[in-house]
Amino acid sequence: MSILKKIKQIIANGYLKLELKDHPRERKPNKFNFNQIKTVGIIFDATNPEDFELVKRYVAYLREHRKKVKVIGFYPAKRIPEMTYSKLEYDFFSSKEINWFGKPSSIVVQNFINEEYDLLIDLNINDHFPLKYISALSRAAFKAGKYNEKDIEIYDMMIDSDNTKTLKYFLRQVDIYLTMLNKVEPSLN
Repeated sequence: MSILKKIKQIIANGYLKLELKDHPRERKPNKFNFNQIKTVGIIFDATNPEDFELVKRYVAYLREHRKKVKVIGFYPAKRIPEMTYSKLEYDFFSSKEINWFGKPSSIVVQNFINEEYDLLIDLNINDHFPLKYISALSRAAFKAGKYNEKDIEIYDMMIDSDNTKTLKYFLRQVDIYLTMLNKVEPSLN
């Protein structure tokens, strides 16, 4: 990583921390229950068509469980490929819609951030700052994402996954841990 990129990343993370202070999130100790959630937000890196297909299958799986799902994908290029189209549940943004520090500026992103999802699943396994920004400022009640020591204040559940793993592996881990949380009963001690 170049020195300029490192400086941009440090400044961007600093601005994000300031924004988080201005928009504090009240965390309520609650029992997560997959059966009770009604809305799910998913963010992901839409660069790889195979990953996009995987996300579409996961959305179908969630819908089978009667969840309303909204998805936003990020293309780290200036243009979104022609094959991609926005539907009711899928929106996309590109690097053309982010500022110098990586902060997304499109209305699509603002609408996604302001929506109050019961569950936010961050599939940002490649650590793109614009996706981290969306997760951090999202108004979701429960947030799940990739483990990073620096992001503890962002997520309610973090899944450790090294960078050699695929999105398919990570989604499988998300499913396993969400299912485990669903089965945990409060202790009477």
